[in-house]
Amino acid sequence: MGLVTGILTLPFAPVRGIGWVLDKVVKTAEDEYYDPAPVQEALVNLERARDEGGVDEEEFARQEEALLHRLEEIRAYQLRSAGGG
Repeated sequence: MGLVTGILTLPFAPVRGIGWVLDKVVKTAEDEYYDPAPVQEALVNLERARDEGGVDEEEFARQEEALLHRLEEIRAYQLRSAGGG
């Protein structure tokens, strides 16, 4: 960026700064939402609850299906992200 361009676009610096911050916020939110660790932990806790008698087989199957579907969604997102789009 040349000196003249830098001076002429200086009034837009706050807008670019806000855009940068928003990009970081979105990236952080996506990283947290698509983190498989909490889902895997929930699967472990669900299995433990079933083993201890806290969850019956029907409820276990329902919750397990939802968690496994969530893991598939996370893996698909990670594959799309790794592929560049």
